[in-house]
Amino acid sequence: MTAKEKAESWLEQDIDLDFKSGIEKLLKGDEQELTEAFYKDLEFGTGGLRGIMGVGSNRMNKYTVGMATQGLSNYLLKAFPGKQVKVAIAHDSRNNSRFFAETTAAVFSANGIKVYLFEQLRPTPELSFAIRELGCQSGVVLTASHNPKEYNGYKAYWDDGAQVTPPHDQNIIDEVQAITSLSAINFNANNNLIVPLGDKMDEKYLKTITELAIDPTGIKKEHDLNIVYSSIHGTGITLVPKALQMLGFTNVNVVKEQEEPNGNFPTVVYPNPEEAEALTLALKMANSTNADILMATDPDADRVGIAAKGKSGSFELMTGNQMVSLMAHYTLNKRKELGSLNTSTQYMVKTIVTTNLFDTICADFKVPCYNTLTGFKYIAEIIKELEGPHQFIGGGEESYGYMPSAVTRDKDAVATCALIAEMAADAKAQGKTLWNILEDVYVAYGVWYDNMRSVTRKGIKGAEEISNKMKELREDPPSHLGGSKVVTIKDYQTGKERDLTTGEQKTLDYPVSNVLQFFTENGSKVSARPSGTEPKIKFYFSLTRKISNKGEIDSTIEKLKSNVDEIVNDLRLNKW
Repeated sequence: MTAKEKAESWLEQDIDLDFKSGIEKLLKGDEQELTEAFYKDLEFGTGGLRGIMGVGSNRMNKYTVGMATQGLSNYLLKAFPGKQVKVAIAHDSRNNSRFFAETTAAVFSANGIKVYLFEQLRPTPELSFAIRELGCQSGVVLTASHNPKEYNGYKAYWDDGAQVTPPHDQNIIDEVQAITSLSAINFNANNNLIVPLGDKMDEKYLKTITELAIDPTGIKKEHDLNIVYSSIHGTGITLVPKALQMLGFTNVNVVKEQEEPNGNFPTVVYPNPEEAEALTLALKMANSTNADILMATDPDADRVGIAAKGKSGSFELMTGNQMVSLMAHYTLNKRKELGSLNTSTQYMVKTIVTTNLFDTICADFKVPCYNTLTGFKYIAEIIKELEGPHQFIGGGEESYGYMPSAVTRDKDAVATCALIAEMAADAKAQGKTLWNILEDVYVAYGVWYDNMRSVTRKGIKGAEEISNKMKELREDPPSHLGGSKVVTIKDYQTGKERDLTTGEQKTLDYPVSNVLQFFTENGSKVSARPSGTEPKIKFYFSLTRKISNKGEIDSTIEKLKSNVDEIVNDLRLNKW
């Protein structure tokens, strides 16, 4: 069926008049716009939906959200026969998020499923917490995380509070794909089955995460730590300042211009704490008020970006890799100091594209460090497998996501802000900043330079270009990267690891994923991965060199940066 035929078939169905008018406008307008809107169905991937909002089968709207929820409802009723199935629903500050949340609640309840719907916007991690707290079988959060304002999304969770993993993800996809007509969606809400969630869940969640403080004595000593916080117009404003105050911090300063939740994100280009531009106002406030630490969360408050005073005395942003390494080091070192580190039962987890500095730190403290595919659902899966005799004490990824404990089963910026503030207070009590602590870590474990570059390719043509790039790297892999010989290639799509020196092949014990990794003779790791949620292909570079003192840090980093430029050229990215 062509995009035009598909659009015409939707007109024949029972849809709202304004939606019908939107389709008619597309049919009379630009052909490319019609094609992008209808050339395929918005895919319910392994985590849910994400796309541009608007009219069309390939857009986020009432009907694609309804289709996803009907398919999830059908699967839940099959997976839990004879039970009163319960779900929790939360949403962020994006345009239409509340409408999509209410639409989702309507379809679930119409299918006899009990719904706990947050009365107002709330962070994604609280949704994860609520699922387990309320004994739900599933949950949904309406968010597109840090995507541009045109986007929205739908993330599905299972009964452990984590995003769905095999076999449930594929089973849900099958149910969604089985819905071939909009008439199969039941939008007739049963309001008796929809229960509002309010402050009581907030209180339980905040009490639980603030009790996770590893060493409250540092907080008491430095309770007036000057904290600058920005929610970047998102959900973090509802809980992060409260969490910090409950911990005992008395000097929390919110960036007022970004305090109000707003789906247009008026003060930033992208509401992404990974981007320096999004932190412009927070950095200005931190520098002018002589703050100690700056933290900013994305719209659904699962990611957090931070900045601390550098050598110049001005605030400098930390990368996600630096942040997770510091959190791992603080957690292990502080637990060892306090006598609460147990190397036989405790463990940490990171993703395969995250810095290996994290693994190196864990090895030094003799604590197991597991590696997973990108996505916190895989970290949660390890927690589920090891639950009982083993204790998860932290895990994260390079893209500003971290989980300080198993209280939530998704990245948790609220709990992470609490941990970062505790770390900053501990550093200040020693007369140091977090950058000073990172320098100590580099002297102990080597300088690590981790960098990520992404290439955006939008639309149908872009998806094809990304696919062809991965094909090229598989069929004609580089022999050298940055002047060092490639010795090992891991292909998570074929599930094979190749030793290029011996020719030996091993099977990788991971789910199938479109990721390639190249390991060089000098210890570098380079990864290529198309994004599962954005029209991008991402390249991750992890390089390291040993040093003998702090004076060598800056020059070593410059050498590693130059090495990354060589690797980019070797991957033929400059010409692509």
